[in-house]
Amino acid sequence: MSKINILHYIEGAKQAEGLTVIIDVFRAFSLECYLHDMGVKEIRPVGTIEEAFRLKETLDNSLLIGERRGKMCEGFDYGNSPSSVSRERVEGKTIIHTTSAGTQGIVNATGASEIITGSLVNARAVAEYIKIKNPEVVSLVCMGNNGVTQALEDELCAEYIKSILEGNELQDMKARTEELQFTGGKHFFDEAQKEVFPTADFWMCIQYNKFPFIIRIEKDGIGYVARRVGNETFI
Repeated sequence: MSKINILHYIEGAKQAEGLTVIIDVFRAFSLECYLHDMGVKEIRPVGTIEEAFRLKETLDNSLLIGERRGKMCEGFDYGNSPSSVSRERVEGKTIIHTTSAGTQGIVNATGASEIITGSLVNARAVAEYIKIKNPEVVSLVCMGNNGVTQALEDELCAEYIKSILEGNELQDMKARTEELQFTGGKHFFDEAQKEVFPTADFWMCIQYNKFPFIIRIEKDGIGYVARRVGNETFI
């Protein structure tokens, strides 16, 4: 059995070691799963808005997707909203992605031996991948709100992945995910915030175990790239 550490926020990402799962349920890494399912060419996670714009100048057929404090970055093509994108717009495209929490975890996890992303929509696939790799140390990093405060959905995702790894899978996930509409996801039901946080995003992000693939972070001559890694044994 691997040693499993649950860490938190950007500071936790900096402390992560071993096979590291950067968790962001609402909405970064749920969105990336949906984007891969829609047939994007690749996803390029970056830390800053400035880097995103620089990268777009060098990459043909690319789109800018991202947010700061939930709101779409000015000059971007899309915010961090899975319900706002369509296959017709993103299929075959390179996505340049920057967020307040999720992508910050990636760029700060410099001590990790391997980085994958995590969300409820592919939580079981993440756990099965970890089982296959069987690392000595696993770091589950809950990125939280803006990378600095607790997000209950990320805590639940980490708890769920850990429970599968330990052979004691949580049995009340349907109730617990739906309960998030009254806690960590209540902003998706606030009429005053519906343009930034569409209600549809909430329901898309809590569809646990929807996708049978993980997203592994690699690095090439351009920078980070978030690649889909599938295995029919994951789910």
